[in-house]
Amino acid sequence: MDGEPLIRCMVQEANRSLLVGTLEELKRKGYFSVTVQGHDIVLFYQEGEVYALDNRCPHMGFPLSRGSTKDGILTCDWHHARFDIKTGGCFDLWADDVPVFAVNVIDGNIFVRIEQANKRKEHLRAHHLQRLNDAMEQNIALIVAKSVLTLDSQEVSSSDLFRKGLEYGTRYRQEGWGVGLTILTCMMNLAPFSRISEDRLRAIYHGLSAVADDCSGQPPRFTVSPLPDVQSTSADVGTLKRWFRHFIEVRDADGAERCLITAIRAGKDQNIIADMLFSAATDHRYLDSGHVLDFTNKAFEALDIVGWDMAEQVLTSLVTLYAKATRMEERSSWRHPVDIVTLLNDCSDKLPAVLERGKQSQKTWKASKKTVDVLLGDNPAAIVNILIESLQDGAKHEELAAIVAYAAALRIAQFPITNEYSDWNTALHTFTFANAVQQAIHRLPSSKELLRAIFDIAMSNYLNRFLNVPSVALPYDKEEPINNKNSESNQGNNMNRFLDTLDKRHQVNEAAKMVVGFLSTQGEEEELSSILVHALLREDRSFHTIQMLEAAFRQKAELQRLQILDGVKPGSHVLIATTRYLAAHTPTARAQRQTFEIAWRLHQGGKLYEEIS
Repeated sequence: MDGEPLIRCMVQEANRSLLVGTLEELKRKGYFSVTVQGHDIVLFYQEGEVYALDNRCPHMGFPLSRGSTKDGILTCDWHHARFDIKTGGCFDLWADDVPVFAVNVIDGNIFVRIEQANKRKEHLRAHHLQRLNDAMEQNIALIVAKSVLTLDSQEVSSSDLFRKGLEYGTRYRQEGWGVGLTILTCMMNLAPFSRISEDRLRAIYHGLSAVADDCSGQPPRFTVSPLPDVQSTSADVGTLKRWFRHFIEVRDADGAERCLITAIRAGKDQNIIADMLFSAATDHRYLDSGHVLDFTNKAFEALDIVGWDMAEQVLTSLVTLYAKATRMEERSSWRHPVDIVTLLNDCSDKLPAVLERGKQSQKTWKASKKTVDVLLGDNPAAIVNILIESLQDGAKHEELAAIVAYAAALRIAQFPITNEYSDWNTALHTFTFANAVQQAIHRLPSSKELLRAIFDIAMSNYLNRFLNVPSVALPYDKEEPINNKNSESNQGNNMNRFLDTLDKRHQVNEAAKMVVGFLSTQGEEEELSSILVHALLREDRSFHTIQMLEAAFRQKAELQRLQILDGVKPGSHVLIATTRYLAAHTPTARAQRQTFEIAWRLHQGGKLYEEIS
C-alpha cells in the first residue's frame, strides 16, 4: 500500500453524501484514501462490500491505509492494533475504536456520508468517560491522557474528572485510600498555580494515572453497612466517637468502619465526622510517619472539591490505614535515649490548664527568632516548654502549628547534600505531616486532640536534627537574579533558565540561589509558583516531590495570612525548601511527559511520523 497517491476528493453533494471515487477504481486498487471536509478517510473493498473508516489509527495516528486486511480484520502497520473493518471496533484494549462512515454506491460512484462523524460528537462525552474508566481499569496512561484531552474539549470540568478518579480509587483498591488518591488531590490543588493552560490538563492526567497505577492488580473494596436503626443508634455521637477510637486502638477495622458509616449516614455535621477521625489519628504519636493524618486531611480536601455526598465512600476508605498504622510509641527512637513519649504524655496532662491561661492572655502572640532556634535545637524539654509558653501567651492553635511547620521546612531548606539521599524523605515526612496538622486545625480550630499533634511535629523535627549537620546557610537576597526585571521576554527566560538548571543533577543549591535572586529582584511569587508547578509536571510522578510542593504552597500562604514571624521572610524560606527538594529529585526519565505529549499532538491533529499516505 506504500506509495499510493492521495486521491483528490471530487466534492459533489448527493443525498447529503460526498463523491469520493468510483467502485471500479476501488476494486482495482483494493483501497484508497481521500480527504473529505477535513476528514482523512480510507476506503477498502472486501468480499464485495465497501467500507469507509477514519484513516488515523486511534492509537497513535498512523495511517491505516498502510495497514493490511485479512478475514474482515484491518491491522495497523505500526503497533499492530486490529480492527473490525465493518464496525471499527478494536480488539486491542490499548488502542480504541476507529470511527466508520456510511457508504452509498450509486451508478458505480462511491459516496461517503460524514453525518456519522457528526452524530458521534453527540455521544463523545459518554464514550470517552467510559473510555477513561476502561483506561484506569487497564492502567493505560496514554488512553487516560487522550480521554482527559477529549473530555476537556467537550467542556467536562476538571472537578468532574477528579470525581471520576475519586470514585474509582475509593472503590477499586481493597486497602483503601493510598498514594494515588493523595497525588490526585494534590494535583487538583496545584493546578491553579500554573499560568500555562496545558499544565492544568497535565495535572489531572498525572492524578488519574496515579490512581490507576495504585489500583492496578488490587481487588475492589466493599463498604460495611451502618448499624441498624441509624437515627436512634447514632443519637449519642459521643458514644460513636468513643467506640470508633476504641476499635482503632485494638486494630479492629470492621468495627471502626461501622461506627464511622453510621455517623455519616445519620447526617451528622461534617465537623463532627472530622473530629472523630482526627481524634483517632492523634491518639498515638506520629502514626505511620504522618501518613495517616496527611491522608485524612487530603480526603477532606477531596470532599471539599466534589461535595459531601461522597463522604461514605471516601472517608471509610481511610479506616484500614488507621487500624494497621505503625505507632511511634513502638519505635525505639521515640523511647531512647530520651523517652519522648513519656515527655509528651506528661505535657498532655498539663494542656487543659495551659489553655485556660492562654484564654486569659491579653497578648497578641508572635513567634521570635528564639522560638525558631529552640524548635530547631537539641533539647526536647526546651522545645515542649516553648510550645507551652506560646499557648499561655495566647498563641492560637493554627498559629503554633504554622510556626512548627516552618521549622520543619527549614530542615529541608538547610539540608546538606552530603546526607544519605533517602534522608530527604525523613525531613519531608515531618513537613508534610506538619502541613496536614495545620490544615486540619484550620478546619477544627478548637480541637484539643489535634493540639497534641503539634507537639508530635516538634518532636519528629527534633529527631531529625542530625539532618542539619552541617547546616546549609540560607541564600540571601543579594543572590544573582534570574533575569532583568524589565525585560519583555522575562517570564520565558526565567522559566527556561530555571528548567535548564533542573536538567542537570545535583543542582540543589544553585536552584535555590536562582529562586532567591528572582524574588529579590521581581518579587512576583505567582510567576515563581507557576514555574515550579511546570517543573514538577514535566517530570515522572514522584509522590514525595508532589507532596512537598503542594504543602509548601499551603504553608507559604498560611505564613503570609497569619503574619506570626517578624524580621524574616518565612514564605521565601519555604519556597527555598521546596526548590531544593525538587532539584534533588530531578531530572527523571520523563516517560510520563512523553506519553502526555503524544496524546497532546494527536489531539491537536499533529503527526508522529512523516510522509503520510
